[in-house]
Amino acid sequence: MTDTHRQDGTPTTYPTRHTVVVPNSINMVSLLGPGDEHLALIERSFEADVHVRGNRITLYGEPGEVALAERLLDELVTIIRTGQGVTAETVERVLGMLRAETTERPADVLSLNILSNRGRSIRPKTLNQKRYVDSIDKHTITFGIGPAGTGKTYLAMAKAVQALQSKNVNRIILTRPAVEAGERLGFLPGTLSEKIDPYLRPLYDALHDMIDPESIPKLLAAGTIEVAPLAYMRGRSLNDSFIILDEAQNTSPEQMKMFLTRLGFGSKIVVTGDVTQVDLPSGTKSGLRIIEGILDEVEDIAFNRLTSHDVVRHRLVGKIVAAYDEFDARGNGAGPKAGQEGPR
Repeated sequence: MTDTHRQDGTPTTYPTRHTVVVPNSINMVSLLGPGDEHLALIERSFEADVHVRGNRITLYGEPGEVALAERLLDELVTIIRTGQGVTAETVERVLGMLRAETTERPADVLSLNILSNRGRSIRPKTLNQKRYVDSIDKHTITFGIGPAGTGKTYLAMAKAVQALQSKNVNRIILTRPAVEAGERLGFLPGTLSEKIDPYLRPLYDALHDMIDPESIPKLLAAGTIEVAPLAYMRGRSLNDSFIILDEAQNTSPEQMKMFLTRLGFGSKIVVTGDVTQVDLPSGTKSGLRIIEGILDEVEDIAFNRLTSHDVVRHRLVGKIVAAYDEFDARGNGAGPKAGQEGPR
């Protein structure tokens, strides 16, 4: 047993004391955070006391909590060694993975570099995102299903650009249904391209994060990258392509079948969507809602589900999504009906 004192001077007896010696090559400010922000977060997260002197961190508390805190520090040191910066969000994500007792090391999840552009790296930020990215590598067709902000489309596009740069495919095809316009498309002002552009704009925005903006017009003009409405896929066979169908919850079963059967030789397909965000007309089934029941036993097709825990936007977004899920689970809301929007 080890005796020490609380900050208020009262003595406390701890079952376990353990000292972690941080390597001299690690900047302690990077580890503990500016103004000891990370240290404060660690202290709040464990039933243990943490004392720092130089590069020695002494942990006092229950054996399980002390062991977990030591693992957290080890993972953070490993991440820093890869050249990444550690933020409070990083500390929270590593801790969440450790408490979930996953077999994967958090440092391996957070250090996987998919794509780098202009000094910025795109990496998975949660365990489910890492599994989703791995699934894209392993399977010809991958479904990424989850709420807004979980990175399902963004990561798929990063993998597409990676595949193009490594010459595994000759082109990228990005598509999404423009169902919100419906038959009203003809009444909108402008050319057909101008009418459709608002529905494809999120895909263009993501591209600008991953490819030098000045090269995008040339790639589009050459057909190396194609961004088009789903209707433009009909009748085509897409070979040597990385094809992404976004907002797939807004496809009918017939459209989903049409799209999946465009698959050609040497191609890979990723389908993303959120089954709580259906904008289809009343009475129209969502192709994404029923597809797993049709294809769940077909080889080389994978289904990946992301949740509110995988939201990588502002931390409040994940809490909002979780609150709506809890609200619907209590039966207070019947959930969105066909043709009605769920919460955005």
